[in-house]
Amino acid sequence: MTHETKPWPALWSLIIGFFMILIDTTIVSVANPAILRGLHADIDTVIWVTSAYLLAFAVPLLITGRLGDRFGPKRLYLAGLVIFTLASAWCGFAGTIGLLITARAVQGLGGSLMSPQTMAVITRIFPPERRGQALGLWGATAGVATLVGPILGGLLVDGLGWQWIFFVNVPIGVVAFVLAMRNVPALETHPHRFDVLGVVLSAVGLFLLVFGLQEGQTYDWGTITGPISVWSLIVAGVVVLAAFVVQQALTRREPLVPLHLFRDRNFSVANIAITAVGFTVTSLSLPLVFYFQVVRGMTPTQSALMLAPMAVLNIGLAPVVGRLVDRVHPRLLAVPGLLLFSAALLLYSRMLAPDIAWGWLLLPAVVLGFANAFTWSPVSSTATRGLPPREAGAGSGVYNTTRQIGAVIGSAAIAVLIQSRLTADLPARPGGSASSGDFTLGATLPAFLHDGFTKAMSEALVLPALVILIGAIAVVFFARPRMAAWGAPATQGGQERPEAVTQA
Repeated sequence: MTHETKPWPALWSLIIGFFMILIDTTIVSVANPAILRGLHADIDTVIWVTSAYLLAFAVPLLITGRLGDRFGPKRLYLAGLVIFTLASAWCGFAGTIGLLITARAVQGLGGSLMSPQTMAVITRIFPPERRGQALGLWGATAGVATLVGPILGGLLVDGLGWQWIFFVNVPIGVVAFVLAMRNVPALETHPHRFDVLGVVLSAVGLFLLVFGLQEGQTYDWGTITGPISVWSLIVAGVVVLAAFVVQQALTRREPLVPLHLFRDRNFSVANIAITAVGFTVTSLSLPLVFYFQVVRGMTPTQSALMLAPMAVLNIGLAPVVGRLVDRVHPRLLAVPGLLLFSAALLLYSRMLAPDIAWGWLLLPAVVLGFANAFTWSPVSSTATRGLPPREAGAGSGVYNTTRQIGAVIGSAAIAVLIQSRLTADLPARPGGSASSGDFTLGATLPAFLHDGFTKAMSEALVLPALVILIGAIAVVFFARPRMAAWGAPATQGGQERPEAVTQA
C-alpha cells in the first residue's frame, strides 16, 4: 500500500538525530582540557577522543548510504540511532582514556549509519520546487551544530562534569527515535551489490593516513617499530587510497563510489568545498579553546561563549539563506561565505595576544557567523540537486564521506601543527630540552609561557584559513542548477510529486 508522506514533519524528526550526531563532532573540543586532567592523559591521546569518532564515522559512510538504499533509510537510521545512544552512555561511564576512545569509535559507527539516510530521505520525499529549501535547512543544521556544540559542552562541563556531554545524548536519542518511528516514511528499497574490496581499501587507506599524521609528533616523525616509520604509514595510506580510486574505476558492478556522479560539475565542486569546510570547522576550535582556557584562564562555558556570535548569527540567517538558495546562483552565496571563513581565521591569528581585551575577540566570531550561514546551505543543496532517487543513498554517502574525511584529516593535522608550534615557540625546559604540549596543559599555565603558547595557537589557525580558500576557489565553478535536472520524481497527471512511500 502506498500513500503520500508529509515531508516537513519527517524532515524535522530526522534533524533532531542529525543535529545530535554532528554536535558530537565539536562538543568534545571544549571538554578536552577537562578530559585530559580527569583521565590523566596527554594531548596526543586526548585528540584521539575526537579522531576515533570522526574516523569511525567517515570510513563506513560509503557503504551505509548503499545499505539505506538496500534495506530502507528508515531502518538504517533507527539502527544507527540506537547504537549511537547506547554508546553515548558508555562514553559517560568510561573510567579510562582507552575505554572512552573505544566508546567514541562505536558512537561514530552509529552516526555513520544515520547521517546519509537523512540526506537520502530529503532527496526522495521533497518535490523539486521545495527540495532546495529542505536541503538548505539540512545544510544549515550542520553549520549550527558545529557552533552550538562548544557552547553546550562548556555549560555541561562547568555545571555537571565532562561526562555529561555524552549523557545528554541519551534522552535526546530516545525522543529522536520516537519521532522518527512516527513521522519518517518507509521508502521503496533498491537492490544493490556491495563492494567488499572497496570497503577494505578505503578503510585501511584512511586509517593509515590519519594514524600516521596524528602520531607523527609522538614518534618525532621517525621509526615506530622495526621497519615501520611514520612516513611509511602516511605514504602507504596515500597509495592504498589511490588504489581504491583505481579499483572503483575498474569495478563494473555496483562500485562503492559511483564515479559517474562526478560528471555532474556541481556535485564534484560541492564535494571539494565540503571537504575543505569539514577540515576547517573541525580544526579551528582546538587552538581557540586552548587559548581561551589555558592562557586567558576562562572556564569551558566562558570559552564557548566567546564563539556564541557564530551560533546566534548562523541560526538567525539560516532561514533567510535557505529561501535564497532556490532563487540565487549558489556561487553568489558560497564564494563570499568561504572567503569570510578565511578572513575570520586570519583575523583571529593576528589578534590573539595574552593581554588583548576579550571583547575584541568577538569580532572574528561575528565574521564566522556570516561565513557559516552563507556556506553550509548553498553547498549542501547544490550538491544533490541532480541525483535520481535510486542513487540518493550513494550520492549522500559520498558527500557525507568527503565532509567527514576533511574533518578527520583536519583533526589530525591541527594536533600535529599545535604540537610542533608549541615545541618551537615555548622556552626550553631546564637542561635544554624543548617544552612539550602536555607540559603546558595543566590547571594553570605559568605567565612566562603565555606569549609562546599564544603564538603557537595563532600560527596554528593559519592552516585552516588557507585550506578553506581551496573551497572558495572550487565554488567559483558552480553552474546554475536547472530545475529540470533535479532528481527523477514520479509524476501524476502531468504534475511532479514526491516519491511514493511504502507502509512498512
